[in-house]
Amino acid sequence: MATTSSTSTPQPAPWKQAFLKDLDKMDSPEFVFSSLHAAPKDSPTPYLPRARYCIFRGFWAELPENKHNEAPMNPRVFESEMPTFTSDVRMMKVPELFSSGSGHADKEEQMQGSGGGGPCEAVYWIKETGTQWRLKGEAFVVGPDIEGESEQSKESSGVRTVKSELGSRMRIVDEGKQGEWSWNKELTAHFGNNSPGLRGSFKAPPPGKPTSEPYDDKNLALGTKVEDLNDPVARKNFRVVVIKPEEVEQLDLSDPTKARRQVYIYQADGTWKQEERWP
Repeated sequence: MATTSSTSTPQPAPWKQAFLKDLDKMDSPEFVFSSLHAAPKDSPTPYLPRARYCIFRGFWAELPENKHNEAPMNPRVFESEMPTFTSDVRMMKVPELFSSGSGHADKEEQMQGSGGGGPCEAVYWIKETGTQWRLKGEAFVVGPDIEGESEQSKESSGVRTVKSELGSRMRIVDEGKQGEWSWNKELTAHFGNNSPGLRGSFKAPPPGKPTSEPYDDKNLALGTKVEDLNDPVARKNFRVVVIKPEEVEQLDLSDPTKARRQVYIYQADGTWKQEERWP
């Protein structure tokens, strides 16, 4: 398990339990995920906003228990405050996170593995409690090269970046067991946490492409169900996206006469600074 060289130890976030309590009241923990899309040439601005609904899949290194998930699970060695969701590498959100990140990747082959780090925002509206949560930060992509044996995987700047950036926010809860925790096992466990039908979506025809264009119809089809946790086609396209929040807002609108906005800002020493603001 590679970690960051940072000397600061991340402290438990004071907003985490309230956030989870609110999400527990939702029928489905959906949220709006926004990223930056490279603007067309000669555009007056370099990026354009893009937003879509995603599903919260738990915090990184804290994958929820699922009796239907047959994938081997990591021991609970770490905890974090980094929300996760799954994506298809062929979806636009993945190249957006690569091209707007510090590495400014602009070639398709640079976006096929782990990496990214582009700015993002995630917004949750919990109507059951009248609360809005907004998480601002960076998002990193965990791909099949995260723990590869090849020299290319070991030397990948994207892999090093992901392990360093996410590792800096992974808090050890079982000292001495770090060597038992595997990045690749965590990735596979996320894949297994999806239903066979959702796993099959990673074998669908290329998202967003015109139906008139030819594609690999021998391996790609709508409505496929995948039971094999190591299905080569589905796993090639499967990704876990991890949000590394720098600022979190909790906007409580349940009582108009007492409405408040709580803002939590991550500090260099690993703590969270809290400010109460008007809504």
